[in-house]
Amino acid sequence: MTTIAERWQAVRTRVAAACERAGRSVDDVTIVAVSKTHPAASVREAAAAGATDFGENYAQELATKRAECPEAVRWHFIGRLQRNKAKLVAGQVVLVHAVDGVELATELAKRAASSGTPQPILLAINAAGEATKGGIALEGAPAVARAIASIANVRLDGLMTMPPPTDDPEASRPYFEALRALRDRLADELGRALPVLSMGMSDDYEIAIACGATHVRIGTAIFGRRT
Repeated sequence: MTTIAERWQAVRTRVAAACERAGRSVDDVTIVAVSKTHPAASVREAAAAGATDFGENYAQELATKRAECPEAVRWHFIGRLQRNKAKLVAGQVVLVHAVDGVELATELAKRAASSGTPQPILLAINAAGEATKGGIALEGAPAVARAIASIANVRLDGLMTMPPPTDDPEASRPYFEALRALRDRLADELGRALPVLSMGMSDDYEIAIACGATHVRIGTAIFGRRT
């Protein structure tokens, strides 16, 4: 059985190799270690091995772990966020990955106002049009992006997506390419950079890096299967 530190180093090696194949710098890709449902002790072990960015799905779990982990940890909120939990997240994370509409962005802005620093956010895009998933449809993204870009106290930094589950990592490629194309189009329409593409997980992050991912969300490959 390998340790968290060993799995972290293995992921780092594979990310570096994927970046080299894609002609990209490894510094351009942030590994978000998805620590949801894993104990704070596991976060501390991964941080000691070199991990800096951690992703949580549940607002209350995030609040509890923040109190039990080093202050240097950079937290990301990667799950679907209810508006009534925005107060637990705004101003507490470096990035909210899955904003699915103007209403949530407005609530995060309201909660972030007291900190004096805009909350960085990403739009969650349902690139495959799956009825069982949340997120914004590809065709609806421009209108939502325009509306959110005008809201003070949040900063739209880019897009995220989660393709349908599959045994073939290559099957994710069209959705990653669609997200990158949408990001480029929105950046042109808004007249501003949207530097972040959050896409790719334990099974397909190397494909995501080839398609331009800046943030890959990796849980199982680092922490092992959840019990």
